[in-house]
Amino acid sequence: MENTTANEVPKPKGKVRWIICALLFFAATVNYIDRQVIGILKPSLAEEFKWTESDYAWIVFSFQTAYAIGLLFIGSLMDKIGTKKGFSLSVFVWSIGALLHAWAVPIGAAVIGIVSAVFGWQAGSWTLGASVVGFIIARFILGIGEAGNFPASIKTVAEWFPKKERALATGIFNSGTNIGALATPLAVPWIALVWGWYEAFIITGVIGFIWLIFWVLLYRTPEQHPSITKEEYDYIQSDLEEPQPKIPWAKLLPHRQTWAFAIGKFLTDPIWWVYLFWLPDFLNKQYGLDLKTFGIPIAVIYIIADGGSIGGGWISGFFIKRGWTINKSRKTAMLICALAVIPIVIASMTSSLWLSVILIGIAAAAHQGWSANIFTTASDMFPKQAVGSVVGIGGMAGAVGGMFISKLVGWILDATGSYVPIFIMAATAYLVALAIIHLLAPKLEPAKID
Repeated sequence: MENTTANEVPKPKGKVRWIICALLFFAATVNYIDRQVIGILKPSLAEEFKWTESDYAWIVFSFQTAYAIGLLFIGSLMDKIGTKKGFSLSVFVWSIGALLHAWAVPIGAAVIGIVSAVFGWQAGSWTLGASVVGFIIARFILGIGEAGNFPASIKTVAEWFPKKERALATGIFNSGTNIGALATPLAVPWIALVWGWYEAFIITGVIGFIWLIFWVLLYRTPEQHPSITKEEYDYIQSDLEEPQPKIPWAKLLPHRQTWAFAIGKFLTDPIWWVYLFWLPDFLNKQYGLDLKTFGIPIAVIYIIADGGSIGGGWISGFFIKRGWTINKSRKTAMLICALAVIPIVIASMTSSLWLSVILIGIAAAAHQGWSANIFTTASDMFPKQAVGSVVGIGGMAGAVGGMFISKLVGWILDATGSYVPIFIMAATAYLVALAIIHLLAPKLEPAKID
């Protein structure tokens, strides 16, 4: 595999690859709707069930732990059974987990009762209540399923797009996360206020099963798709690597390229988790907004973020088309994104709601632009047969980072009640990550795998 742009093959008339990209876009949308519902409902749920910040941190920790465990095997599973079957299994599991949130309290009570009976424990000795235990279980199942979304999507992009379009395709499907994050604060509060938080989890959980029908009916690999033209197929294959056998993790872990990707994810993924799970709480504590009023500010933040997702992928593609190397193009785009996050520190200090919203929106947009490019570096440095596994390793590293930050944020908020230290971490994480990536992969050269 060469670290160059795709061979100059004219763009084809066929657009099947963009239909596939649209499916990935909607999967990312559903993915983020399901994972964000609890963040939107957190102020209300915490008041109803008397959660502390540490209680909520355990619930978030459960999701991220499951996400990390899932990524231990989901990437290699995608490589072995293919994206159609693997993605289908993933969405099925996470949709079941999303639905179970509606019955979290009776599930938690049942588990406490069973475990107490089996081990002879007193139910009153549990430090976590039934609601916390139930949500921990539901979040764990959700996390296991959602672990498959990005490995499957990145592998699909590597199968369906030449290198020069991968960053753009990744940015487009990744922008679905922003649409999900945008739709959730607008729809979920209304559903919860009209019907209740139970129905909010049920309605959002069903959406995944609807997407699954379209995926099963429409998805095929380029070699098997009945609607693809020869011109589009040749364009997709214009920089095809020579076929290679499946590559086990044992052969990937020794490579510095793997660690460059993984450390970059470890340091920056947790920042997005903070936005996703604590942003409604920040607006509630800092500006007194609640379920009825924080929908529009959160929506504005994710509208801004959506532009960053597509723009970040477009920037590196623009540089590549101007003759820049993939290495220079990706890292320049990532540097621009890293610098754009720094002003978020002001957002934690200002008394102006809308200044805070704009600064957080810019930081979220920068994260999405960063994400589009760091994901694409996996396919820049590794053959297609290994991309799913490498993305799985990196995603696991990001989830482990999220585990740490969930407990850290809970501890900071319980101890100080201030988001300033949290936003300072966000402001510096990307520059540190980029420096490490450049140190480990100075040219984004392909890994030499025996």
